Amino acid sequence: MRLQGKTAIITGGGSGFGAGMARKFAAEGAQVMVADINADAASAVAAEIGGLALRVDVADNASVAAMAEAALSQMGHVDILVNNAGITHLPTPMEDVPEDEFDRVLAVNAKSVYLTARHLVPHMKSRASGAILNIASTAGLSPRPNLNWYNASKGWVITATKAMAVELAPRGVRVNALCPVAGETPLLASFMGEDTPERRAAFLSTIPLGRFSTPEDMGNAACYLCSDEASMITGVAMEVDGGRCI
Repeated sequence: MRLQGKTAIITGGGSGFGAGMARKFAAEGAQVMVADINADAASAVAAEIGGLALRVDVADNASVAAMAEAALSQMGHVDILVNNAGITHLPTPMEDVPEDEFDRVLAVNAKSVYLTARHLVPHMKSRASGAILNIASTAGLSPRPNLNWYNASKGWVITATKAMAVELAPRGVRVNALCPVAGETPLLASFMGEDTPERRAAFLSTIPLGRFSTPEDMGNAACYLCSDEASMITGVAMEVDGGRCI
């Protein structure tokens, strides 16, 4: 029960890594708000873990403001914020990615971190306490060809995490990031272009431990970084990648 008595918001919590983190946090005693653009998915995970569900578009200021208001109204305070919601564009030469796809990737992956900070950091500052976890990617550390703007968005997340950590440390708020390699999530086919045994084998050959990141892997790492056990850790971008970035 390492998160006993704590409250958490997990964006993109209705599937994949977000659902894995929601399950782990609840198992460790946290009250979890599962926020997702897919309301049905959010409700399903929340029902499973005894949490709260909310539809949110993390790229929309009014929607994020409503999420913060609902979380504070229903949970009283917010101890943990996990910025997990993310999207990618299909593997494409950088100059051929449509402008609307570029805008959407940067809005969901980068602007969302700004918006949640805007609406929840003042609350954490007022309590001189809080843990923010941004989900980046190995793509932000070791970019892959034809995912240029996704890579760049995750590099942005890593730099933003470090900048946030330095600024918020004197106010008692820790900020860290996780960098998973691809996993069994709805984005896997998009990363690979198509999900075939051959593509999987080629991708897995680049991971020394020989498997994808799992939602359970992410849940375990996230639980540690958001718990009091990690009270001296801020500004790190922890790789959960089976050695992919070595």
